[in-house]
Amino acid sequence: MARPAHQRVTRAVHRHRHLSKQGLLERAFTFAFRGLVYAQIWEDPVVDMEALAITPDCHVVTIASGGCNVLSYLTADPARITAVDLNTAHIALNRLKLAAARTLPDHATFHRFFGDADSRDNIAAYHTHVAPVLDDATRRYWEGRDLIGRRRIGGFANGIFKRGLLGSFIGAAHLVARLHGANPRRLLEAQSMEEQRAIFDNELAPVFDRGFVRWLTSQPASLFGLGIPPAQFEALAGDERMDAVLKARLEKLACGFPLKDNYFAWQAFGRGYGTASTASLPPYLQAAHHRAVVERAERVDVQHVNMTDYLAACDAGSLDRYVLLDAQDWMSDQQLNQLWAEITRTAKPGARVLFRTAGEPTILPGRVSDDILRHWRYEAEASLDYTARDRSAIYGGVHLYVLGGESA
Repeated sequence: MARPAHQRVTRAVHRHRHLSKQGLLERAFTFAFRGLVYAQIWEDPVVDMEALAITPDCHVVTIASGGCNVLSYLTADPARITAVDLNTAHIALNRLKLAAARTLPDHATFHRFFGDADSRDNIAAYHTHVAPVLDDATRRYWEGRDLIGRRRIGGFANGIFKRGLLGSFIGAAHLVARLHGANPRRLLEAQSMEEQRAIFDNELAPVFDRGFVRWLTSQPASLFGLGIPPAQFEALAGDERMDAVLKARLEKLACGFPLKDNYFAWQAFGRGYGTASTASLPPYLQAAHHRAVVERAERVDVQHVNMTDYLAACDAGSLDRYVLLDAQDWMSDQQLNQLWAEITRTAKPGARVLFRTAGEPTILPGRVSDDILRHWRYEAEASLDYTARDRSAIYGGVHLYVLGGESA
């Protein structure tokens, strides 16, 4: 019998005794994770698609999260995508996006819904075009109410990117910055990377030197809004203070890429994608890819299930590409070995696995059995390159493993 969703999340996150400090933090995170966490996924799909080298015969299995990358992978023309997730809200968001792609009349309407996400016209479009084709569970979710009584679908009338754990975290970060005399939105006024650097150095960087900010960022619960559980907090900090780590990651986001090419920066500093003339967009929202997304949306299967459990039900040698996001940072050694045993069993020759880590190095050596890892080749040099070019800038490492040979 399948476990309820909250029990599957509990199994993934809880490592410590109930009443220990770490145990209490883990249970607080589990409670927070039951709602919407990411209205937008924070892994760069352009880097993903290059690393995955998707071909028309590929079956891609990925953790769904906010769905941006699931739909963006359709632009690479895979045969199938299976998107799995333990979060009910993420499942509902993925299914909403896919139904909207199939039913909304044109790209402008689709972009208004998920790119602007702040128009009453989106609610009318939902009821006219999208709701009639949704499954009952997804429709109940979006037409139901959140903890403060708002209809969830109403988020698309007044800024869905400001909702969820991540949206609330970014809003709180803006408030803290303003209380210390900085305005994150100022970065979006920059006309060059030199101006981006100057604004970061003069306005944003000094905030991390304030005593309150140092204290706040040292508390694991302060990063729940980033979807970071206690175990991942430890991996992210490593041997450094958390304020220094976050400052370095924000510096890359603010200064590492031109604003016109980085929609992650627009989300972090502007809480949206900006106007069509100033901001880049995820591939699935770009006009050039709209027809492909619409025509291929039926290739995606969204399942409310743990990745390991899904793989256990698949045939041996049946899958080509695996995207684990940062989920392994949450896992115990036992869970990692169970996952990689199923990946190895289900992988076709040449299969690729892509994942991210809060810290810089790959976490698999010494934790996953050598009998499993010997089947995989770690693409160390390519992984460093992907990490450097990941525009989201939040992760320490982007890692690629390929089936077929001893690890490099």
